[in-house]
Amino acid sequence: MVVVTTQDETPVGLAAAEPLDAGPENNEGNESVGTVILAGAANLAIAVAKLAAGLFSGSAAMLSEAAHSIADTITEVFLYVALVRGRQPADEEHPFGYGKESFVWAFIAALFTFVGGAGFSIYHGITAIVADEKSTEFLWSYVVLAISFVAEGTSFLRAQRQVAGESRRWGVTRSRFLRLTPDTTVKAVYFEDSAALIGLVIAALGLLLTELTGNELWDGLGSVAIGILLFMVAAILARSNASLLVGRSVPRRLHNQIAADINSIPIVVSVPTLLTMQLGPGEILVAAKVDFDDDVSGGEIEEASDEAERRLRARYPAIHYVFLDPTRGTAGQNHVDGGVE
Repeated sequence: MVVVTTQDETPVGLAAAEPLDAGPENNEGNESVGTVILAGAANLAIAVAKLAAGLFSGSAAMLSEAAHSIADTITEVFLYVALVRGRQPADEEHPFGYGKESFVWAFIAALFTFVGGAGFSIYHGITAIVADEKSTEFLWSYVVLAISFVAEGTSFLRAQRQVAGESRRWGVTRSRFLRLTPDTTVKAVYFEDSAALIGLVIAALGLLLTELTGNELWDGLGSVAIGILLFMVAAILARSNASLLVGRSVPRRLHNQIAADINSIPIVVSVPTLLTMQLGPGEILVAAKVDFDDDVSGGEIEEASDEAERRLRARYPAIHYVFLDPTRGTAGQNHVDGGVE
């Protein structure tokens, strides 16, 4: 039960955990929703076109690409659910909110990419090689692949712009941002669209070699290669989401900046222990043992704790919870170089 307080009462329960001077929220979540919706719409249209071309031509690579796009479309649905479910407000049953549910649905999406995309592509490629059925009507397949490349490229460019903007904002390279970002949706769209563009090139090469040589082996090998590509993407995304589900800390640079900000409070002597956790794509928990000056009063420690939270929130709005535990320490001995490197 959430306790409701009057204006003159000190809040307790969840109300007391509300951030001090939270400030304006960023629009990363809305941008991620737009990225996911655009990717899903593009994948759905492409999946229908690829399926029609694959059935018409009999190409194993085209049917694998159709399975790839169908898997990506369903994946985008999972990612959209992740965004919506992860935004639910905290309650007494889930006092730290539902942010980690985003990681659950993103993990399911990665598994579906593995089973629905990679598994079908590899299986169908092998059966096509064994059956040695002849492909026909190559022109239609090339047309669909070209249109698909444009559509996938449009979705990829949006994800690329978001990744580029966020990496500049954090002052890191794109590769480091993609490795460390807790925004599983934009990461999934970026990798899936990259794999889709590469897969289209592989499918086109398989079809071209089959047409030139008359050997169906190349078409089947193209399908298998697409499956292996999807397996690699699924493995990368599943590993990242599993790490976040377990309770991954923030990047090392952010960890050190948090320690420095707390240590900059005048009455703070040291920060011997600093623990952080990603609670969701845009939510961070900070818990620290702090050595305060022995000569200050309890009231001054309370004021300093509030000031530390304000400073951290001002620099990083994603920090939603700050818990400081007064403890004994040694001046100059701070917990630095923690977090994810």
